Amino acid sequence: MTTPAERWGIHPEHFWLYGRRPRQMVEFDEKMNAWNVYGYAEAIEVLGDPGTFSSHMSRLLPMGADEAFTEGDLLQTDPPDHRELRKLVSHAFTPKVVAELEPRITALTQELLDAVADRDTFDLMTALAYPLPVTVVAELLSIPSADRHLFEGWMTEIVHSLGDVSMEDAPEDQERIFEAGMAPMRKMLEYLREHAAECRRRPRGDLMGKLVEAEVDGRRLTDNHIVNFAKMLLIAGYLTTTMLIGNTVLCLDSYPDQAARVRADRSLIPGLLEESMRFLSPVAATYRATTRDVEVAGQRLSADQMVMVWFGAANRDARQFAEPELFDMTRGPNPHLGFGRGIHFCLGGPLARMEGRVALDHLLDRFPELYTDPERPPTFMPGFDTTGVSSLPLRTSLG
Repeated sequence: MTTPAERWGIHPEHFWLYGRRPRQMVEFDEKMNAWNVYGYAEAIEVLGDPGTFSSHMSRLLPMGADEAFTEGDLLQTDPPDHRELRKLVSHAFTPKVVAELEPRITALTQELLDAVADRDTFDLMTALAYPLPVTVVAELLSIPSADRHLFEGWMTEIVHSLGDVSMEDAPEDQERIFEAGMAPMRKMLEYLREHAAECRRRPRGDLMGKLVEAEVDGRRLTDNHIVNFAKMLLIAGYLTTTMLIGNTVLCLDSYPDQAARVRADRSLIPGLLEESMRFLSPVAATYRATTRDVEVAGQRLSADQMVMVWFGAANRDARQFAEPELFDMTRGPNPHLGFGRGIHFCLGGPLARMEGRVALDHLLDRFPELYTDPERPPTFMPGFDTTGVSSLPLRTSLG
C-alpha cells in the first residue's frame, strides 16, 4: 500500500514519513546548529522538564525577542508565569464549554458544506477546513463576522511566509524572511489591540471580556498578554484543526478500506482523528532552548542551544507504537504527541477534536463518494516543521 507521503512526495527530508528510522534518537545537526530529538521517550523527557528546556527560545534567534510578539503567548512562556496564565484562560476550554459549542460548530459546518453541495469538485481546505476553525475562534473572541475574512487572509500569509524560513539559512536571510512574515502578523496584532481596547471600554462576558477583566497575582493582564493570547488561539486553532481535517481526508483517500469502515460506523471517527494526528502530525516539531548543560540519550547538550523535538518522528517510534508505519484508526492505546505533552499540552485539543469529529461526520454524510483529483494534486504547507495539506481538491464521483 502506497502511503500518502510516498504518493504525494510530502517532505522528502522527513524520513519517518517514509518508514525510515533515525540513526540516533538524539543527534546534533551542524547545518542548523541545533539538536534534533526523534525518539518518543526522549521527547517526553525534554517536554517534561521546562526548567532545563525553556519554551522562551526566541532569544536564540537572529531576530531576537520582542515582547510585543511573545508576552502572553503560552507557547513561549515558562513557569511560573505559564502556570498562572494557563489557569486564567483554561476555563474557556473546559469540557462543558466545548460541548456547548457543538451546536454552533454543527451549524457552521452545514452552512459551509451547503455552499459546495452541488459541485462535482471542490477544494476541501477553502470550502471547510480553513473557514471553520477561524470562525469558531473568532466568535469566541467576539470578532465581528464582517472582519473574519481578514484573519483567514493574514494567517494564510503568515504561515506561507514563515514556511520559507530555514534554520540553515544565514542569519541575515532568516531575519529578512521573518520580517516579511511579521508584516501580516503586525496587522493582526494591531486589530486585536484595538479590539481589546474596545472590550475595555464596553465590558462583556465573552472570552475577550474575561481576559480584559482578569488578574494574575493582583495585576491585570497587559495589552500584550491579551493580544498575544488571542493571536495564539487563532494561529494554533487554524493550523492544528485545519490540517487535522485535511490530513484525515487525505488518509481516507489513501486507505479506502478504512474509509468504507468509518462511513459504515461513525463511532470510529474519534479513533480515526487520533490516528491521523499520529500518522501525519500537523505540528511536526516544537522548539526548546537549553538553560544548562544536560545529557539526553547519551548525548551532551550545552546550555543555550536550540532543541527541536520532532513530534512527527516520535509518533513513528517503534519502541512506543507497534507497526508505526501502519495507518490503523482502531489503534489503541494511541498516546501520540500530536497535541504536545507536558505543561504545553494543547489547550484547545478538546475543541480541535470536536471540530474534526463534526466536520468529518457531516462531510461523509453530505458526500457518499470523495476522491482526490488526479488532475489537481494536493499541495502541502511549506513549513519544514509542519505536516499538512494546504489545498486538497476533491471530486465527488469518479465519473
